[in-house]
Amino acid sequence: MKKKKLQRVKSAQASAPAKPAPETQKQAKGVGFEVKPLHLLAVLVLGVVLMAGMNLGQPVIALGDFVSVEYTGSLEDGTVFDSSEGREPLSFAVGSGELIQGFDEAVVGMKLNEEKTVTIPPEKAYGAKKQELIALIPREQFASQEVAEGMIASGTVNDQPVQGVVTSVSSDTITVDFNPPLAGKTLVFKIKVVKIEKKEKS
Repeated sequence: MKKKKLQRVKSAQASAPAKPAPETQKQAKGVGFEVKPLHLLAVLVLGVVLMAGMNLGQPVIALGDFVSVEYTGSLEDGTVFDSSEGREPLSFAVGSGELIQGFDEAVVGMKLNEEKTVTIPPEKAYGAKKQELIALIPREQFASQEVAEGMIASGTVNDQPVQGVVTSVSSDTITVDFNPPLAGKTLVFKIKVVKIEKKEKS
């Protein structure tokens, strides 16, 4: 229907005199104004259909799927703290609790070969830094060991073995922070999905 209508408009324009009467000009403009939006709408609809077709059949990550991703983790200032570059991709079951909550949530809805950058706040990463996990340890407990800031010290928290970082040393005490190194930090991850194994339906 559009093509026939458009042909009539072109025919009217071709047979019109060089300087058509004002009334003819108004009529031609009126018809042209009516056809153009319809033509644009057809192009937009075609674009939406093509995009939908491109995504048709692609698996989308959901809870319970087993996936592999390439990633780079950095702090807000751009400092990289971890990356899969030069290593095997990270593989895990989505929603199993193997990884921090924010990372788990970030991959849900992604497709194969899709890439995204996500910012994860502390509450969905390693939590806020807890003052109770910063210990003041008498110097004599380290016996004759040489201790310096930045060294790793072992201890127990709730009867579980943990490692902490020595943050300060004095003649009487040594301060050890048993918080996770990334506690209290906002993390930025660049993620690319390289494999999706859909959860088997029971």
